[in-house]
Amino acid sequence: MKTIQLKAGKERSLQRQHPWIFESAIGKGSADAGETVRVVSSEGEFLAWAAFSPTSRIRARVWSFNEAQRVDTEFIHGLIQKSIQARSLFDIQSNGMRLVHGESDGLPGLVVDRYGDTLVAQFTSCGTERFKAVMADALLHATGLSKLYERSDANVRSLEGLPEVTGWLRGEGPTEICLQEHGWQLSLNIAEGHKTGFYLDQRGSRFLFYQHTLFRKFQNVLNCYCYTGGFTVAALAGGAEHVTSIDSSGPALEKAKANVLLNGFDLSRTTFMDADVNASLRAFIEQGRQFDAIVLDPPKFAPTASHAERAARAYKDINRLAFKLLAPGGELLTYSCSGGISADLFHKIVASAGTDAGVDGYISERLQGAPDHPMTVYFPEGEYLKGLVVVKKL
Repeated sequence: MKTIQLKAGKERSLQRQHPWIFESAIGKGSADAGETVRVVSSEGEFLAWAAFSPTSRIRARVWSFNEAQRVDTEFIHGLIQKSIQARSLFDIQSNGMRLVHGESDGLPGLVVDRYGDTLVAQFTSCGTERFKAVMADALLHATGLSKLYERSDANVRSLEGLPEVTGWLRGEGPTEICLQEHGWQLSLNIAEGHKTGFYLDQRGSRFLFYQHTLFRKFQNVLNCYCYTGGFTVAALAGGAEHVTSIDSSGPALEKAKANVLLNGFDLSRTTFMDADVNASLRAFIEQGRQFDAIVLDPPKFAPTASHAERAARAYKDINRLAFKLLAPGGELLTYSCSGGISADLFHKIVASAGTDAGVDGYISERLQGAPDHPMTVYFPEGEYLKGLVVVKKL
């Protein structure tokens, strides 16, 4: 077993059981891609077993802090079994859920979503790539399913020196799937689109928006970065008279229209715009339009903290424009899915946007990802999705 020795003073994060070891922390030692290594302090004290990534800034990801642990097939099966069992602790209200959420489940670099009778997995680290066949078998064994589609096409794989890979890993079947969520139906294609085909992490927020629309009787709703229309369907289900949905992806908009029809709503209650959100918001302001409720769920502006300053300007600009379009008493649901933007920083960005727009509002709720996308005490970086509900003062 190869050994990686850390520089003096670099062992503290591992002693707090944080699973990442950065390149700058390593004093000496190397290994092959995905190889399990013994990690020791500068004084030779055992710290962890980890998977080595020769080209990544995160040079090793921890499997276990137990020196007696063997990182083998039995170990991987056990971790996956525990991860899937943990989902029984949450009331999901859907036949689509995240079964494995990377570091939060002790499986760095592995993401697995279930859509009905089909699993979709992303292997994004050298360690998971090395154990891919073992993990695939463990997932099918733990769920009793027979179909597993691979969506290892995330950009992060290039940082690991890994090529993009997609396709059926176990079994085969249709890639078009109908998701059941809160009594609605939402179609998706696991072979295309973002993430594993859908944003399961916004499940709770979609239901919350439905409830708010129902209770507050929103009539004119704007859904920005609408993707395949999850928030649009939620608003229509809540009784919104009209929903304007904007996205720069034509195929996503076609899927959104299909989802509206799939749930029995009339397309006359919707407007779909294949357009830039920022430019559209500015045009709406010039037209003097207002909306009872606005959803801002943009893509990842800051993948890492180094991008935070530029991303902050982008988040501020769209929120400033949204505040100007919000009717008095109206509600803004605004999100950031950028890991490089903390919840505290996002709050400050939204506050600054309100100040620049000359708009004050009540922050009625703080939002996060659905419970099957957990962060843990040891791994706060798992909190990538954060949001605010802001009600504009009368």
